[in-house]
Amino acid sequence: MNKIFEDTQTAFALKSDTELDRAYFLFKMIQSEPLVRIGTAITNFALKAHMPVEHLIRASVFDHFCGGITEEDCLPTIANMFTKNVHAILDYSVEGKEEESQFNLALEKTLQNIDFAQEKLSIPFAVFKPTGFGRLSLYQKITEKKALTDEEQEEWDTVVQRFNTVCKAAHDKDVPLLIDAEESWMQGAADDLTEEMMVLYNHKKAIVFNTLQMYRHDRLDYLKALHKRASENGFYVGLKLVRGAYMEKERERAEEKGYPSPICDNKQATDINFDAGITYMMEYEKLALFAGTHNEESTHKLMELAIEKGISKNDKRLWFGQLYGMSDHISYNLAAQGYNVAKYLPYGPVRDVMPYLIRRAEENTSVSGQTSRELSLLKTERKRRKL
Repeated sequence: MNKIFEDTQTAFALKSDTELDRAYFLFKMIQSEPLVRIGTAITNFALKAHMPVEHLIRASVFDHFCGGITEEDCLPTIANMFTKNVHAILDYSVEGKEEESQFNLALEKTLQNIDFAQEKLSIPFAVFKPTGFGRLSLYQKITEKKALTDEEQEEWDTVVQRFNTVCKAAHDKDVPLLIDAEESWMQGAADDLTEEMMVLYNHKKAIVFNTLQMYRHDRLDYLKALHKRASENGFYVGLKLVRGAYMEKERERAEEKGYPSPICDNKQATDINFDAGITYMMEYEKLALFAGTHNEESTHKLMELAIEKGISKNDKRLWFGQLYGMSDHISYNLAAQGYNVAKYLPYGPVRDVMPYLIRRAEENTSVSGQTSRELSLLKTERKRRKL
């Protein structure tokens, strides 16, 4: 394995000794599945009971994984990261809100973030989640090809309008827009709608990006079919490739409802699928790739593919992305080498962002090796600093 990712001095250059200690403590906690379960239950209870725990959450897990409560809160972090050539993607991470007022707020935030991205070199993309713009069960009904009532059709037309509003704004302001992936049982409707937006706005280059979760064994076929349609219809394809974030949920639902799991049988199969996806994308000029990965092997493979294909490190069709608070050894060392790197920077009111933070903690616990790798690097850096 290339030694590029072993450089902890570069990886943690922006962390003070106190922040380094906090990170070490947090990942120690996350390493224990029982602790994560207990912590999640206590936090949910405390928030529902309106106990004054927000300050405690903010001082620990929130400030490690999030940029702040508002966009303005995030600006010092964005500026700080950019001193090391690491970009930021503002991610309004409020999940599970299903009122029209919340959908309109998410729309407003996304438009605001497109403006931010247009103004600042440090913010190269805007992003939103499909369920930020409409109800999950509505996407599900369309994915399942069920007939909508007149009321639901009207509701869906509004969702389409929200998608179109942000994609048009992104196109007009020349800001690439990432659309996140969610649960498989609602994803079909989101995929189709995102492709419609690609047809409309990806004429000259990739502006609208869909997200493929490569732990789904059908995604490589989907990628190839989408590329074929794009070639036939003359539009560019932008894709963010990730391994995926809903594995336990996906498997449980498949078992409960008695259908074959959409998830690859094991981690090795997922890794093979992900690497096949990035390899395919690097073959074609009209495909733009945002590789959302915390995996060193895949990152290294992509660096080698870029060299092999003669793609320069700063080619805007290739980005590496990680989540804020995780895999700094990948982000900062890649950026130091001159690659395009962006961190997803979640923000929002503390209690509203908790579902996101809980998902992050559970994901870290279930991905074997992720947390122990973070810990060993933090330990190395603490030793280097003689803490």
